[in-house]
Amino acid sequence: MKILIQNGRVIDPASGRDELADVAIAAGRIVAIGAVPTDFQPSRTLDARGCVVAPGLVDLAARLRERGMLESELNAAAAGGVTSLVCPPDTDPALDEPGLVEMLKFRARKLSLCRLFPLGALTRGLKGEALTEMAELTAAGCVGFSQAEAAIKDTLVLQRAMMYASSHDLSLWLRPVDPWLGKGVAASGAVATRLGLSGVPVASETISLHTIFELMRATGVRVHLCRLSSAAGVELVRQAKAEGLPVTADVSINSLHLTDVDIGYFNPAMRLTPPLRQGRDRDALRAGLADGTIDALVSDHTPVEGDAKTLPFGEAEPGATGLELLLSLALKWGQDQGLTLAQTLERVTAAPVRVLGDALGSLASSAGRLVEGGVADVCIFDPEETWPVTPDVLHSQGKHTPFAFADTGMALPGRVRATLVAGTIAHELR
Repeated sequence: MKILIQNGRVIDPASGRDELADVAIAAGRIVAIGAVPTDFQPSRTLDARGCVVAPGLVDLAARLRERGMLESELNAAAAGGVTSLVCPPDTDPALDEPGLVEMLKFRARKLSLCRLFPLGALTRGLKGEALTEMAELTAAGCVGFSQAEAAIKDTLVLQRAMMYASSHDLSLWLRPVDPWLGKGVAASGAVATRLGLSGVPVASETISLHTIFELMRATGVRVHLCRLSSAAGVELVRQAKAEGLPVTADVSINSLHLTDVDIGYFNPAMRLTPPLRQGRDRDALRAGLADGTIDALVSDHTPVEGDAKTLPFGEAEPGATGLELLLSLALKWGQDQGLTLAQTLERVTAAPVRVLGDALGSLASSAGRLVEGGVADVCIFDPEETWPVTPDVLHSQGKHTPFAFADTGMALPGRVRATLVAGTIAHELR
């Protein structure tokens, strides 16, 4: 299909392009930006007047959970303007065998809704004991290796994993959390104490970071840190980068906008991992994302179904839907920080692609970008339109979110009008 996107404001953070221009697409590639060839005859024309034409969003943390949820969650990704996502290995079953990875990628390709890049399980069954066959999982399509939320208790196992990954030029994706200190349900502090909730101290994150950095120095492995949550953690990452360690980091939309005060009177929608911390931590995370200490913003999409959230706070399943909120909450953060639209979009397009690097293969040169000859992964959105987050508008099977209009009374900025994946319209708002 040949598609012509007309009259839109084309923003490509990677190249600095920001102009009113048309975009011509054919055979899944962008054939022209600006001057469209006179012989280009589109089979479909999209009017993007008043809208931004941007690269498709790249989300580094979106869970797909059970196999039966794949289609709904990839539909949610398309509705949110996300054209590429990284799936942690804590699916059911865990991604610890090449056959499971190949099947997941095959099913995702058939849907043609979003590009899927799985992380392989670092240890078998995510039990933190025996290492998986990382080379075989890489050949099957894994872009890195992770324990998801199951922190490795045995430091010797982690050291061996780092040595193996370093020798094969593989990357580890680790959430910094101490397996013993990280067992609480809320961030340690006045709110947790007042509510009588078990706390997770900042030391849970910083102790883990110190361990990771020491082992990085010894092994030379590349590490991506998933979902920083504290001001102290941001500072340690800043120091590690200044030292030259090969480390990148991300932060979730939840930690970027919320604090422990938002728990209110045991609101289970605020039961999240990592737990929401104090205002100074949120402010440091926002500033760290703005100055590049934190590389990318992620949805941390964790669909929670049915009654799993209607339990007492400590028993409620942690997590929230996020794929359809990533763009809007990125825009809100950018507005609050006084950033340009291009600077904001960079954190959810070009920056995540740099984190993935060579693991993207042939896509590395054009994913997260709008470039002639590159893949036609495109997000068209209206930056002025606001929308209330209500269960009926969410495509995900997980309807629970801390940003629900019923709870906040707040409409979010930026509405996705259309999403194209490899030149195919994966979502269009009617």
